[in-house]
Amino acid sequence: MDVVLTIETAVLSAICAIAAIGAAMFLSPRRAHPAATAPGPGDPGGPVLLFDATGLADASTDLRGLLAPDSDDPAPAPDWARLHDRLVATYPDLPRAPDTLGDGERRVIRARDDLLAGDILVERIGEVTRLCLAADSLAPATSPASRDGELDILRLAMDATPYPVWRLNGGGRVTWHNAAYGLLARKLRGKDVRLSQPLFPDDTTALPPGRRTRISIVADGQNHKLWFDVTVATLPAGRLFFAADINAVVDAEIAQRNFVQTLAKTFAQLPIGLAIFDRNRQLALFNPALIDLTALPADFLSARPALSSFFDRLRDRRMMPEPKNYTGWRQQMADLVAAAADGRYQETWSLPSGSVYSVSGRPHPDGAVAFLFEDITAEITLTRRFRSELELGQAILDHVEDAIAVFSPDGTLVFSNEAFHALWGLDPDRSFAQMTILDAARTWQNQSAPTPLWGELRDFVAARENRAAWGAELRLRSGEALDCAIQPIQNGATMVRFRRPEARNENLRQPQSVAAEPA
Repeated sequence: MDVVLTIETAVLSAICAIAAIGAAMFLSPRRAHPAATAPGPGDPGGPVLLFDATGLADASTDLRGLLAPDSDDPAPAPDWARLHDRLVATYPDLPRAPDTLGDGERRVIRARDDLLAGDILVERIGEVTRLCLAADSLAPATSPASRDGELDILRLAMDATPYPVWRLNGGGRVTWHNAAYGLLARKLRGKDVRLSQPLFPDDTTALPPGRRTRISIVADGQNHKLWFDVTVATLPAGRLFFAADINAVVDAEIAQRNFVQTLAKTFAQLPIGLAIFDRNRQLALFNPALIDLTALPADFLSARPALSSFFDRLRDRRMMPEPKNYTGWRQQMADLVAAAADGRYQETWSLPSGSVYSVSGRPHPDGAVAFLFEDITAEITLTRRFRSELELGQAILDHVEDAIAVFSPDGTLVFSNEAFHALWGLDPDRSFAQMTILDAARTWQNQSAPTPLWGELRDFVAARENRAAWGAELRLRSGEALDCAIQPIQNGATMVRFRRPEARNENLRQPQSVAAEPA
């Protein structure tokens, strides 16, 4: 019996001892983690916090006051969640829960503004999350002075910005504005303006958030509009507006529009057809003359056809020379575009209708190409008619027996007939150089007996006054006699005619008497 009591007593004593040890462990504070809370290499140098599954396990300093829940909160959030709420404004990338990190993972969380706070180091060690703060990490969240300093910076920044900023409440009244808004309001509405009344139109309250909208306002007593790009941000208590001055942009747009209209009017009055193709070789601009010259429909041109389609339509309407080889048509068009891009394209198109077009290609900025179509039918017709008349006159003179030569006022031989060429052995058409009265007189002198005629003739051709018809006799070295008649004609030109004695003109006189004749 004594042995049994002794055993029971020993068992009870052991149970009591174990219970006492458990109670002591339960009632004792959490064990510290001196190795984990000690600063490590790469730490920002501020407080170190350890979190486990139950919440804050340890800290290098007493931060439980920072994480203490509100007294009136019936269901307080976990320690990490409360810390996240305190720091998320400064550290937007701070994880919402510690278990989002993998085992052994380290993250450096940077502050929204490095002027306000340093970086945070977060690492996962098994079931424990280690959070190392910078020395100033908690200042924005805990220090009223820091918060006031940040507000002062924000106020100064808003007042220093050159763009008007203001806030409207739900009733459409201005509850706050920056300095630029106040200056603009006084400039447009006067010094006694009520700043609580919106400066911009009432329809700004319906603007979609985040989108720029162009709005104009007018000063009192003026008609000149001021233009702004207004952007809206939605706030919990009203809306925040930002206005950017775009008057310079609007003025530039107006100037550009006026310039384009001026160009359009100028192009519309041009008799030359104009077609400008952009860098993608699509028709970007044309004028009415192009429609008249090419007979292409206006709706086709307005549809901005490609350059190849444009010339295909010209070919179909027989408004360009018929290609000799259709298989090489595309290559011909490619060569045409390349030449136009280099400014080398210049051709005369003889159309089946009988019209003649001068077509040229010119490069334009940004890879564009311009083609000019000019109807030169009248010019070509006149040139052909003039050439035909010249050829007719030449043919008539070539059938005249007299040797005839015409000299311009500067002494250049401009006209002669076959009889002249045969008599003196001269053919100006076979020489690249122009023949003058000096060249002709030298030939005449070499083939005739000495006479003062040639010197007097040279002086007469160069003279501007005392120009009356006269003549003289001469004898070739062969012994043949000739009559020479000198006749002034229009525009200061001089005609020299040589004939045989049997056709002698009765009015011929000796050259010595010319100088004695009155003017």
